[in-house]
Amino acid sequence: MNWAARRLSGRVHYAWISVGVVFLVLLAAAGTRATPSVMMLPLEQQFGWSRATISLAISINLALYGLTGPFAAAAMQRFGVRPTVLVALATLAGGVALSSAMTAPWQMILIWGVLVGGATGVAAMTLAATVVNRWFTSHRGLAMGILTASSATGQLVFLPVLAAIVEHFGWRPVVLTVAAAAGLALPLVAWLLPERPADLVLRPFGEPADAPPPAPVAAKNPIAIAFGALGMASKTRDFWLLSFSFFVCGASTNGYIGTHLIAMCADHGMSEVQGAGLLAAMGVFDLFGTTLSGWLSDRFNSRLLLFWYYGLRGLSLLFLPRAFGIDFYGLPIFALFYGLDWVATVPPTVRLATDIYGRESAPIVFGWVVAAHQLGAAFAALGAGMLRASLGTYTMATMISGSLCIVAAGMVLRINKAPRQAQMVAT
Repeated sequence: MNWAARRLSGRVHYAWISVGVVFLVLLAAAGTRATPSVMMLPLEQQFGWSRATISLAISINLALYGLTGPFAAAAMQRFGVRPTVLVALATLAGGVALSSAMTAPWQMILIWGVLVGGATGVAAMTLAATVVNRWFTSHRGLAMGILTASSATGQLVFLPVLAAIVEHFGWRPVVLTVAAAAGLALPLVAWLLPERPADLVLRPFGEPADAPPPAPVAAKNPIAIAFGALGMASKTRDFWLLSFSFFVCGASTNGYIGTHLIAMCADHGMSEVQGAGLLAAMGVFDLFGTTLSGWLSDRFNSRLLLFWYYGLRGLSLLFLPRAFGIDFYGLPIFALFYGLDWVATVPPTVRLATDIYGRESAPIVFGWVVAAHQLGAAFAALGAGMLRASLGTYTMATMISGSLCIVAAGMVLRINKAPRQAQMVAT
């Protein structure tokens, strides 16, 4: 095992150090995912590309980000977390740097849609779920909340910095900065991320000393593992309820607000930096909201938590068009309530998936649920861009997004809270 990891082991349980490393990896990936929304207006102005065209590249990125998840989780199970993440980070850094030379829409679709979308799908929520399930027996919700907050908060907090770079230096320095950030994460993963607690002669955090060791995982093809999990989970109603709710989650966060809010603010006379600052404020609130959600999911019924999260998010979105017309406090009120709820849905969703499908199978099943999340994001990114192009306003897209959240709030109450011993046959 790497000397650096061994030196740190013993001073604090290494589970928390692993969380710290993955936190920084997700932070770098979050900055990458934030970049296209900052580039939308500069690309539109420089090349004359329409928002619908740029939204197409973003929607492909979001879809592949989700569809990669279950296969990434299976690859981590088969080949290991560290090699899988290292390949993804190297691909991410190279692809983002290459995009500084793009001059045609097809190049943005290929690089930002396909290449970057697939690579960021590895450094995503499935990575967090895999690490948390391997390293924690207790405090899983808190650890998942911290990692989820890093992903979403980083995406939002990076935006003012990236927007300022765009404003003063153009969009090309932005992509080079993001590529460098992804590259800096490589040595952290190589030196400080062991595969499992047993590599450091440790037990998962909170596991009693007399607990039996985990069963060995059969070395199977990652594609077979991923589709085996899908085949098992798709036979249960809970999988479809989780997937639908996460489809709505992605549509109402990454796909709509994360992609279009800066451009929406520009429609109301605000600058890119002001719009990015609003997203950054929401990111700060999300850091507290999602971490708190993880703590709550260790203590309260996850279905009820999801009911409140989706319901409050829907009400916030329905309020958004009115918020632009209220001086001084309209948008801050939206930023507060929506920011606290940005991805608070993730910890209770992971908790439900683990309770229903088991500790080993849950990350891969959750990967398929995340795929639904990102398909929802792709749907909203493209659909909102098309509605804005045809109607000249985002109001209709906002109403649709808010209404979907209200529907999801009712449906999550039907998810079975009783754990089932449904283990994945493929593992």
